[in-house]
Amino acid sequence: MAAKVILSVLLGGFVIGVLYLFEVLVLQPKRLRSKLEKQGIRGPPPTILLGNIPEMKKIKLESMKKSEAKDQTPSIAHDWPSKLFPHIAQWRKEYGPIFTYSTGIIQLLSVTEIEMVKEISMCTSLILGRPAYMSKDLKPLLGQGIISSSGQTWSHQRKIISPEFYSDKVKGMVDLMVDSTALMLRFWESIVESDGGIARLRIDVYLRSLSADIISRSSFGSNYVKGKQIFLKLRTLQQLMSQGNLGIPGLRHLPTKRNKEIRSLEKEIHSMILEVAKKRNEATSEKDLLQMILEGAKNYSDADSFFSSGTSEDQFIVDNCKNIYFAGHETTAITASWCLLLLAAYPEWQACVRAEVLEICKDGIVNADVLRGMKTLTMVIQETLRLYPPATFIVRHALEDIKLRGILIPKGTTIQIPISMVQQLPELWGPDAADFNPMRFEDGIRGACKFPQAYFPFGVGARICVGQNLAMTELKVILSLLLSKLSFSLDPEYKHSPVFKLVTEPEHGVTLFVRRV
Repeated sequence: MAAKVILSVLLGGFVIGVLYLFEVLVLQPKRLRSKLEKQGIRGPPPTILLGNIPEMKKIKLESMKKSEAKDQTPSIAHDWPSKLFPHIAQWRKEYGPIFTYSTGIIQLLSVTEIEMVKEISMCTSLILGRPAYMSKDLKPLLGQGIISSSGQTWSHQRKIISPEFYSDKVKGMVDLMVDSTALMLRFWESIVESDGGIARLRIDVYLRSLSADIISRSSFGSNYVKGKQIFLKLRTLQQLMSQGNLGIPGLRHLPTKRNKEIRSLEKEIHSMILEVAKKRNEATSEKDLLQMILEGAKNYSDADSFFSSGTSEDQFIVDNCKNIYFAGHETTAITASWCLLLLAAYPEWQACVRAEVLEICKDGIVNADVLRGMKTLTMVIQETLRLYPPATFIVRHALEDIKLRGILIPKGTTIQIPISMVQQLPELWGPDAADFNPMRFEDGIRGACKFPQAYFPFGVGARICVGQNLAMTELKVILSLLLSKLSFSLDPEYKHSPVFKLVTEPEHGVTLFVRRV
């Protein structure tokens, strides 16, 4: 009798488990697609469990074969988004500027229609949050930090972090940025001199170290040497996590070599950040970003919306530090690399920027006041961010049903806006949309295209990047100092190949020839 009861219980549990999986893997995605299809929004039919991933891979393979068949030219082409994400380009043509597709069980609503983009950018409701995969599939890198959290958790984190990047705070960081950049500049000059007046440098590696030093010193009270291992391990973690497919249930739990490496790195980074935080807390009470995060963790420790899930104060600190470490140095370093690459490829613009810098900084001093007068440099940075935005997608998750531009977006849908594609649409930017033309920003962002909302390298709406002031200031400092002393030209062996590794970066790095001016 007892055996029958146990068997019945096990059988019942198995049936419930199967029904649950069927609901999650089949019925829920099907209901979301059905609600969108009834409103005229279509997309490619998905497969169970994998969604449209197999078709995405097939389209990518066909696109690569076509590219290889064409004659390769040494010129740098900027129309990379349709080559890197050919499935979006193809389905946009087939189904229109708003269509649906899925990666695994993640149901995506791809949006490139500017009016819908505008409405999303104006939405301040907490109903539009971050998709769960950011805090689950990408948990080792992002956790529940400001980049990946939603609702009151995100709101609390933004209140803590955002004021630390206001313009007055960033202005106070300029001298620190100058000191760090000057140190790297002197090192580059010594290499150029020792190599006989011209050196071949892998600049992206140096710029990544520089940006890491700046964010570490300005926000965490330590220099790059102290936090070097954290940055290196975060970089390795980023590379590993960019190799997997999002949305396939259970994939991150498999005992693969990659997953084991990810878990090991996550534990190491966790311990290292807590060690830095502990030392900082003991050493000083200075109100820098790290200190504010430490206080924010204590003030929020009794809030059900965060800690009821089992997340500790330590995890709050680690997750937000990881977010700032990652976003605060990786994206800026990549943008600075793209800028120097483009200035090397377009020497006439390099000459214009250099002339402006030398004119404004006649005494050789770079400070917060002179940065405002660098209009040409600003135009170059803006055009670089238009063609090569480090964040490739804006993603919002409907935590409840929400109506946008007459479309009822059902709860559970993830809205995906491909930044790089919208910022190169000819109907918005003109026939030269894929050309490097900083002059389009001569009258600012509002004069650059038909709709200023089509330019959003730092995101849109309430969740716009809190560090955009820091990033723009840091880019101006780095580029103005480097260009005032050095000249850059393309390495003939450079192969232009943007690649998506959670951010858009040069696959083979950026190697340039560097000379003294």
